[in-house]
Amino acid sequence: MDLKIYKQLTLLLLVSFGFMGQSHAQSTPIFDQLKARFNAGEVYKGKFDHTYQDSYTEEITRTDGTIWINAVGYKLESNQQKIVVDGEISQVYDGSRNRVIISEYEAEEDDFAPSRMLSGIDDTYTATEEQIGNGRTKITLITTDDFAAFITVEIEVSAQLLPLTITAYDIADNVITTTFSDGAFIENDSSIFEFTHPEDAEIVDMRY
Repeated sequence: MDLKIYKQLTLLLLVSFGFMGQSHAQSTPIFDQLKARFNAGEVYKGKFDHTYQDSYTEEITRTDGTIWINAVGYKLESNQQKIVVDGEISQVYDGSRNRVIISEYEAEEDDFAPSRMLSGIDDTYTATEEQIGNGRTKITLITTDDFAAFITVEIEVSAQLLPLTITAYDIADNVITTTFSDGAFIENDSSIFEFTHPEDAEIVDMRY
């Protein structure tokens, strides 16, 4: 997973799942139920297929892997890469370079900081909810903020409150879609979000 795809997926997850955690957001009953599960300490685990379609060239970039999400962060494993974000620190292992990059999220310096993305979501996005059959629900987030990462985000959730797809459209009409499969909520375990890497990996600590 290259850096561009990582940022796209990170932003998409922050907007979609972060919206659920905003107490002042114009949320929906489904969001409220999902928020309750995360707040209860449950972890969502599922396989994902992430695609980015360029509206100009129509080129499609794809990556897949496994994701774990809890109330404050997430872990991604894809091919030779592993990413663990705990809400404050990001740790990324690139197997092709045998390198670990550690960085803090500084809202003033990092456009992709969770604190920066999550602040304002409740003020700029509004949510609507509709039933689309087979117990599924589609939630649509729309913003009129020209500086938002995504203008529209559509989230499909199963009757069991499992995310099925997240589709986002940015200001340039590029389409970013993440499809989930084999999803389930599991009990939290500190070992889930442990970050491991080969002992001989190069460590690049951007915090200092």
